[in-house]
Amino acid sequence: MSQSLPNYPSRKLKITLLTMGSRGDLQPYCALAIGLRRAGHQVTIATTENFESFIKQFDLEFASIGGNSQELFQSSEGIRTVAGEKVEILSDALFQQQLESAWLACRESEVIIYTPQTNWGYHIVEKLEIPCFIASCLPFSATGMFPYLNFNQIANNPLSRVINYTTYLLLEFLYWQRYKHLINRFRTQTLKLPSLSFLGTIGRNDTPKNLLKIPVLHGYSSHVIPRPNDWPEWVYLTGYWFIDQADDYTPCEELREFLRQKPTPISIGFGSMAMRNPEKVTNSILKALEKTHQRGIILSGWGNVGTTDEVKDSSRAFVINSVPHDWLLPQVLANVHHGGAGTSAAVLRAAIPSIVMPFFADQPIWAEKLAQLGVTPQPIPFKEFSEEALAAAIEIALNDSRMRSQAKELGEKIRSEDGVANAVDIIHRHLGLIE
Repeated sequence: MSQSLPNYPSRKLKITLLTMGSRGDLQPYCALAIGLRRAGHQVTIATTENFESFIKQFDLEFASIGGNSQELFQSSEGIRTVAGEKVEILSDALFQQQLESAWLACRESEVIIYTPQTNWGYHIVEKLEIPCFIASCLPFSATGMFPYLNFNQIANNPLSRVINYTTYLLLEFLYWQRYKHLINRFRTQTLKLPSLSFLGTIGRNDTPKNLLKIPVLHGYSSHVIPRPNDWPEWVYLTGYWFIDQADDYTPCEELREFLRQKPTPISIGFGSMAMRNPEKVTNSILKALEKTHQRGIILSGWGNVGTTDEVKDSSRAFVINSVPHDWLLPQVLANVHHGGAGTSAAVLRAAIPSIVMPFFADQPIWAEKLAQLGVTPQPIPFKEFSEEALAAAIEIALNDSRMRSQAKELGEKIRSEDGVANAVDIIHRHLGLIE
């Protein structure tokens, strides 16, 4: 569905959006920024340096906050993190650099939007004394309905609801304990603000007025995760934030030809997930395609999947680094992916079944959610990936008529929403730009 923005305010603002993470993490926030730019605002996205060209292609301003997320994900520490090991890839020095760079990027801002990955934006907002919003692509605001990062476990009794709510406060407390010395140094030395106590922002009795009830925009669909009934009125669920790139994308003739051939292929890609042995993964994918008599488009991504000689000699697979989801997914039968929030949203929108092979972080939770919705077979954790498991899941995804029907129905509901327009409208109303 194309993004429509009916309410254009007369006042134009300088808005900075702070975010970090993978390409899949970034893209929905770019969609939100594009919506704000179309409404006439000057929008800067402040993020890691490797996304400069990606951001500028949408006529958005870019500001570097230091670091290169692609290099981090592809480093030995990043690969271990993606594999589920407890490795810290963000050093204290880089964290401090990002705080300082973000401050430079935000000093002329009139509005700041920050994300869960950049929740230190709170302190910059305090210094500037300007309005702010939190934007999140997964449930971020405290609720008793489900615990943090486990939105598939719905509470059935009052005690569970209390425990669930506490998980959000505990996470905030633990994060503060890890970074309080760095953030307090940033507050006192750079921002000239007083340091915060042992509890950080929790229970703070001197909270500035502009930080008391920060509006939170959740960029996903209520058809996927319903809005908790205990969220306050300033917490919103807008629908997904998509970038429509299909009309502007020109595929190579080789890709067009591969899509024209029969049988219609599936697509396979793991986005920004780097891995230790992409050759082995590629070989297993090829064997699963052969076993199921299917053809596949492999999106190599940051993990370099498919970049082996075996694929070059195979008529079953076509390899390309990346293709816009809204162009490719409606043309394939199913999609194999890692369960990132952005990719999961794109597959749901395309109304096709998928096979989820989660790596880490929130991916297993999204994988479980898609299975609950009846649009995927049971997830295959990447650690348990094999050609046999993938082949069995492909057979289910392509032959289960109920699953395909569920995917079609859910896709229609998601395409009927305009999450970007809803979010822009909410921002305008909170800022008093429209009635």
